[in-house]
Amino acid sequence: MTLHDRVAEVTDRLKARSRDSRQAYLERIRGAGESGPRRTTLSCGNLAHGFAACGLSDKTALKGDVVPNLAIITAYNDMLSAHQPFERFPELIKQAARDAGGVAQVAGGVPAMCDGVTQGQPGMELSLFSRDVIALAAAVGLSHNMFDAAVFLGVCDKIVPGLVIAALSFGHLPAVFVPAGPMPSGMPNDEKARIRQLYAEGKIGRDELLEAESKSYHGPGTCTFYGTANSNQMLMEIMGLHLPGSSFVNPNTPLRDALTAEAAKRALAITALGNAYTPVGEMIDERAVVNGVVGLHATGGSTNHTLHLVAMAAAAGIKLTWDDIADLSDVVPLLCRIYPNGLADVNHFHAAGGMGFLIAELLDGGLLHGDVTTVWGQGLESYRQEPTLTHDGSVVWEPAAARSHDEEVLAPLGQAFSANGGLKMLDGNLGRAVIKVSAVKPERHVIEAPAVIFQSQDDLMAAFKAGELEKDFVAVVRFQGPQAIGMPELHKLTPPLGVLQDRGFKVALVTDGRMSGASGKVPAAIHVTPEAAAGGPIAKLREGDMLRLDAVAGILTALVPEADWAAREAVQADLSASHAGLGRELFASFRAAAGPADQGAHVFGGGL
Repeated sequence: MTLHDRVAEVTDRLKARSRDSRQAYLERIRGAGESGPRRTTLSCGNLAHGFAACGLSDKTALKGDVVPNLAIITAYNDMLSAHQPFERFPELIKQAARDAGGVAQVAGGVPAMCDGVTQGQPGMELSLFSRDVIALAAAVGLSHNMFDAAVFLGVCDKIVPGLVIAALSFGHLPAVFVPAGPMPSGMPNDEKARIRQLYAEGKIGRDELLEAESKSYHGPGTCTFYGTANSNQMLMEIMGLHLPGSSFVNPNTPLRDALTAEAAKRALAITALGNAYTPVGEMIDERAVVNGVVGLHATGGSTNHTLHLVAMAAAAGIKLTWDDIADLSDVVPLLCRIYPNGLADVNHFHAAGGMGFLIAELLDGGLLHGDVTTVWGQGLESYRQEPTLTHDGSVVWEPAAARSHDEEVLAPLGQAFSANGGLKMLDGNLGRAVIKVSAVKPERHVIEAPAVIFQSQDDLMAAFKAGELEKDFVAVVRFQGPQAIGMPELHKLTPPLGVLQDRGFKVALVTDGRMSGASGKVPAAIHVTPEAAAGGPIAKLREGDMLRLDAVAGILTALVPEADWAAREAVQADLSASHAGLGRELFASFRAAAGPADQGAHVFGGGL
């Protein structure tokens, strides 16, 4: 199938824009590949420290250069359901490595925090920065220069993007990402949303709410709605960093364990010691990045990836912009209805045909680059497959379903749910912003109403409970950006704003913070940049200013006379209460270094 003109155009301009930075990056990683790792170049003392804790056979193997050594970077902890299954993975990987004639060592651990635990809490103000901490922590683990390839164990919101940034910083090494899989389905998502809204209205108590939440999040594995965590898994597969069909296999199953072993074997097979050397920095090129953006749109994925994909691409010397993302959104149809864009969860998506069917449809429609390099080694065409177990427990790959098993969840290209993915960019005198409209009813795509201004989501919640918001309004929640307080998610606002919308009011949200990857039916202009703390125009707004949010025309503007607007000064805010407590005082340098949202909001500056 001929590549779609818009996909080709965006890819070509991305290559042109990134030419110098990409070339400098490739020269750097190629130099690293030529100089190491070679364990025999380490001093005897260095090498002895590196394998002192190994068993005899692994120690003997690591004394030379012939046997590949696999680094395991793990986000395991046993508090978070998505990462708890990783407890068993290192031993599975080590045994698989031995079976393949190699060695594997846990090179390091990285933190993994859960936005589900910290939503609406002070800890959420560390959430976005945890991505960059994860990249730094993984880099420390890999810096021992003992390794020929790496496997990365991570799932959730900031963890996978942080691991990708680290992997690309060590781009001379092959890298395979290993998922843990989603938990089995629990309470239906529409019922969960209904109960949350009843609680927001004060119609049920905390006991009933907690019972419902416990039935939704009930066991090991990723949360099953299609937020950032599961968007991560989709991205890793469509960008060629997972084995085909491995993203959404449930944890603690024979197939999941077998796929983990296969991932280890594949990582060892693509080192520089063999004939299929596949360094991740060469593999993740402009085409792979464009494939990731296309996958995000086709599945209605998380708005958080307008930050993360930009930062991940920058780590490979690729200058992805919000305009690239928006232009691709215009031509990529929505093929999935997964909560919050529908009632199904990722288990239903997987059962309907999953990634194999999705990738096949997008390839046949000319919307993906099929000629990319992948860890599987056969281009993206080989991802039209799904894994199954044979009677002896080994994995075989078979052609994915030719038809969707449930077209209300996963549609063929000719029956797309909408002509585009619903992720749009907004521009105007308030700056630039992102909006996701795939779950917003068309009659709410344009909102014009007076501003009601808040400096925290708690202030908005208090106004809601006091009955002060029974009217048409645009909630402006500012001083939430990365330089202000770390750009927390404001998902706590979804139930009350949803209640007001259901009561017939025109309601929208404008913020320089984030919404959850599960944000849904209320129109929300998020990631506003420049942010208020950097003197952005959002800080010039006054209570009662008429605002226009137009997701059809791509406009976000204050309807204030031009002369009055130009004469206004940006207000400032005392943010000291958010700069201490629960570790926030340790992140002052991160807040000071954070870049703007449209450049990924990372802290690495010119280092990326």
